[in-house]
Amino acid sequence: MNRQEMEAELGLDLPDIFENYDPVIQELVIKYLKNLNSIERKAYTIGKSHLGSSFNIIKSNGFSDWKKNNK
Repeated sequence: MNRQEMEAELGLDLPDIFENYDPVIQELVIKYLKNLNSIERKAYTIGKSHLGSSFNIIKSNGFSDWKKNNK
C-alpha cells in the first residue's frame, strides 16, 4: 500500500518523514493512528500542522504512552 492509500484509509496525513522510519516503527505508527479517537485525531492534526517539520510522532507523549500500553 502506498502513502496516499494509507492516508486515505486512516483519514489522516502521515508524518512528513514517515518513509524514513524503520518498517517496524511505520507499522506501529499506523496502528497508533488507527486507534486515535476523534479528539486525539484533531490534536494530532493541529500538532502536525502547527509544528510542521519539527513534529515528531515518535517523540510525542501520545505515541509513547500508547506504545507502553500496547506491547
